[in-house]
Formats: sequence, C-alpha cells, structure tokens
Amino acid sequence: MDRLKCLSDFFEAIRPDARISITHIGVYAALLQYRIENGFINPIQVFSHEIMGIAKLSSAITYHRCIRELSEYGYIRYEPSFNRKKGSKIYFREKIG
Repeated sequence: MDRLKCLSDFFEAIRPDARISITHIGVYAALLQYRIENGFINPIQVFSHEIMGIAKLSSAITYHRCIRELSEYGYIRYEPSFNRKKGSKIYFREKIG
C-alpha cells in the first residue's frame, strides 16, 4: 500500500470522528513512520518508548490511552505484550472506517 495513501485514508476516516485529538493523530503518524522505517510490515512489534520518541510524547499514560483508544475506535488493532523483552503488536487496518 502506498505510504501517503495510508495517512490520507486515516485523515479521511477521522474527519467526522470528534473523539480523535491531535495526540491520537501524532501517535498514529509515529506508528506509520515506524512501520515505514521497518519495511512497511504489518503488524509492527514495538515498545512504547520507541513510538513515544517519534511522537514527542513524554507521558506513558498518554501513549497507552491513545493506543487503546485508536484500537477501540477501529483505526488499529493493538495486542499488548506483557513481556518486557517483547514489544506489543500493532496491526494496521487495510480499510479504515
């Protein structure tokens, strides 16, 4: 899938969604950047600190809230890992909305 199309599809899907904030957008963009840097794989396996650095977030609570909400709202699928040595899996939806 085209890299810009992924971001464009996300913006199109969130346009009518009043629940989405700038923080959600920043986290999603950071996830997409991480995905691109890692060969455009789906799912990505990440640690929160990796995405927080890209998204310029300093609060793990905010990161986890945004990831959980993006998953609940159907923009991604989040599978948390409770293993300190294994990152959580984040699946990108092929069709958003």
